[in-house]
Amino acid sequence: MNGPFELGMGKIILGISAYYHDSAAAIIVDGQIMAAAQEERFTRDKHTSVFPVQSIRYCLEAVNCQLSELDAIAFYDKPLLKFERLLQTYYAFAPRGLLSFLKAMPVWMDEKLFLRNRIYKELKLLGAFDQKQVKLLFPEHHLSHAASAFYPSTFERAAILTLDGVGEWSTASIALGEGAQIKLIKQMNFPHSLGLLYSAFTYFLGFRVNSGEYKVMGLAPYGNVGSEQVQRYVALIKRHLVDIKADGSIWLDQSYFNYSTGLRMVRVRKWERLLGFPKRKPESEIRQEHKDLALAIQQLTEEIVLRMAATAKKETGASRLCLAGGVALNGVANGKLLHSGLFDDVFVQAAAGDAGGALGAALAVNYLYFNEVRGPASSDDLMQGAYLGPAFSERDFPKKQMLATAVAGYYEDFTELVDFIAEQIAKGKIIGWFQGRMEYGPRALGNRSILADPRRKDMQEQLNRKVKRREGFRPFAPAVLEEQASEYFVLDRSSPYMSFVVPLQEKYRGDFPAITHVDYSARVQTVSDRANPRFSALLKAFAKKTACPMLVNTSFNLRGEPIVASPADAYRCFMETEIDFLVIGDYVYDKKEQQREKT
Repeated sequence: MNGPFELGMGKIILGISAYYHDSAAAIIVDGQIMAAAQEERFTRDKHTSVFPVQSIRYCLEAVNCQLSELDAIAFYDKPLLKFERLLQTYYAFAPRGLLSFLKAMPVWMDEKLFLRNRIYKELKLLGAFDQKQVKLLFPEHHLSHAASAFYPSTFERAAILTLDGVGEWSTASIALGEGAQIKLIKQMNFPHSLGLLYSAFTYFLGFRVNSGEYKVMGLAPYGNVGSEQVQRYVALIKRHLVDIKADGSIWLDQSYFNYSTGLRMVRVRKWERLLGFPKRKPESEIRQEHKDLALAIQQLTEEIVLRMAATAKKETGASRLCLAGGVALNGVANGKLLHSGLFDDVFVQAAAGDAGGALGAALAVNYLYFNEVRGPASSDDLMQGAYLGPAFSERDFPKKQMLATAVAGYYEDFTELVDFIAEQIAKGKIIGWFQGRMEYGPRALGNRSILADPRRKDMQEQLNRKVKRREGFRPFAPAVLEEQASEYFVLDRSSPYMSFVVPLQEKYRGDFPAITHVDYSARVQTVSDRANPRFSALLKAFAKKTACPMLVNTSFNLRGEPIVASPADAYRCFMETEIDFLVIGDYVYDKKEQQREKT
């Protein structure tokens, strides 16, 4: 893994998120983000909620630190406030939800109500430390989200909008970040939640809650824009399910929902009567009514986000906006917000969901508890391109860590390597690309990526069917050289984290079918030499051969699995799919050579 960091005199703070989904850990030193990773990458259990022992161990190793040397440990929400919300919710809805109450209470009493003791017990697996010396602190959930977005941004002053399912009570918040301070201005409380509304539609459309929301976003462009059916769904949703206020706050009719006290997201029969078709079963056929309903809720989500952003602008007077929370991963809504002109600039935390709460908790404690001074605004990317996970040197992946049949060619000249790989991509080959530090957050950004030629008409189908093994409607993102992005996309700034879905420039709409959605949009990643010189070099080599400065970039994993973390993970995925070449550092593995050696 990457080598140790020489500790200075600044505060060392470990941030943790756990026990719901997307457990993670992050560590900062003197306000500088040093390391961060999701636990799923180590356990290979996607969206795992377990205590992030392996992520914490990695973070400590990354800065050459012991638990006893920490100044504080920050957990990403307040368990007692969450427990209060649970009790008050069950009381308010009684006698509904008795079964859910009986199932939830033992867990809460045993695990979450006494969370401090549980965290200390888990941490002792990683080493001894003095509980009186190392402070264990609990910033609120939405403060953790807000801190994760504002402090890594380059903004001295900004409005902060956080949107997710629910934290303790809050489901959305508007705050003002200024210097080292964050001031809460407004919040929307449970059970009224844009995140839970979107998740309810995710559930009704047959996808998994807390992981399938992006599938709804990807399905929406297949709906018939402007059709009577879509308009009908929008009207029904507004009339019966959600009342959207002028400021973007919403009120949900709880007689249609079951997430407050039940074991399901919605009252299925009531939704079926309202919408006129049954809940879709997972993995069943996707019909036009499913596509139209996905479009309807996506349109309403964009409306709500834009109204909330306008309120944030009005309340703060800020010219810049920071976004975090699970809803901030809705790149289509972000793209509409970016092009609305409400703000001069928008920063979206790369790990906007609960995994990012670990980083936000650490940052919140650094600036708001310890009152550390925030450095002057600069143009530097304080998230370091989100390349905050472990890296592996050549000694970390000899044959014994692969399969016994692994055969690789080694390139001493990296220019020759990228020229060879660029040539293979131009021939239609699919590449597994494993370089440097692993990405933090849900996106592969060129270090744990699968790459292909965006110009090929059959490439989207090939990748979905032969490699990712997922639904055929799912789109792929382009990685494009930063300096040429505006030529190909309606985008006038960098987008290093795939935060924005934007239109392709009209003159190129037929040229890149593998990265263009049915509505001629794409979730763009811009790549620069300073952020990722190796990935940039490959893009330049491909552009030199083809005059195309972009590649298909999708996460290096199979459907249902986390992104690969180690060389061994990468090799296994390579061998189980129809990826043609695997590149790990300066080593190139040819699938044909592996197969020949195996026989």
